[in-house]
Amino acid sequence: MDHIIDFARDNVILSGIWLALVVMLVYSFIGPALSKVKRVDNHGATLLINKQDAVLLDIRAQKDFKAGHIVGARQIKPEEVREGNFSKLEKYKSTPIIVVCAMGNLAVGTASKMTKQGFSDVSVLSGGMNAWQSAGLPVEK
Repeated sequence: MDHIIDFARDNVILSGIWLALVVMLVYSFIGPALSKVKRVDNHGATLLINKQDAVLLDIRAQKDFKAGHIVGARQIKPEEVREGNFSKLEKYKSTPIIVVCAMGNLAVGTASKMTKQGFSDVSVLSGGMNAWQSAGLPVEK
């Protein structure tokens, strides 16, 4: 134990980097569990769409949306997302909404903004369009 303390004292920068990595690793496991935003996989999204008429909200750029999107998805411009302008979706505040981006990372921020604005059931598609297309699920252009 004394060796570890001596090493940490002698190598402050390395010890700090190691500690930061441990904290980030722990947060990556605990963070999603504490988040108000739910994540759904392809199967869960399909169930929400078919059984609860979930709205698919694609937040990718227009050219990516036109290149291929999930059947029935609605597109919202990135500028509207940045501004938090979800006025087009007011009638869906109590409807399940699944936010879709390319890989599932950017959608979390959008879903958080929507939750803060009173949308009651917002989820994120895990893996985004990449996971959807990799699974061979239907896409329209």
